[in-house]
Amino acid sequence: MYERILIPTDGSETAELAVEEALDIAEKFDAEVYTLYVVDTDAAELSLGTEQVERIRSGRFGEMEELEARAREATEHVAARGRERGIDVAEHFRGGRPHDVIADFAEDHDVDLVVMGSHGRSGVRRMLLGSVTERVLRSTHRSVLVVDEREVE
Repeated sequence: MYERILIPTDGSETAELAVEEALDIAEKFDAEVYTLYVVDTDAAELSLGTEQVERIRSGRFGEMEELEARAREATEHVAARGRERGIDVAEHFRGGRPHDVIADFAEDHDVDLVVMGSHGRSGVRRMLLGSVTERVLRSTHRSVLVVDEREVE
């Protein structure tokens, strides 16, 4: 049923909940697992030059060690949790609008299931702030499992 699973991560506690759900499913279906860290280049463009933003979009951080370290830490955590269960996890880094990058990655890698956390915002906060998870739901035709932090407390 699920052959390829994508776990987008930002290293947050909510993303961690999604990691555990995704790995449970991967274990059950013997699925390939990808983890993806996306740098929001729209936000980064304000402080970085065009050349640096283009490198980030292609997953090359160059001299931006702190940014690369954050991305590697987030995806390495997912990979380590996978190794504990005997699951190989392919780590990926990209830059762009997070929801677009996640949807494109899922399409490009023929992902069957995207497993993401949700911060559980509602009402005015969600309308004002938006949600990467919500935008992914609108941007892809792939199945998306949303793990809500409120459901696990």
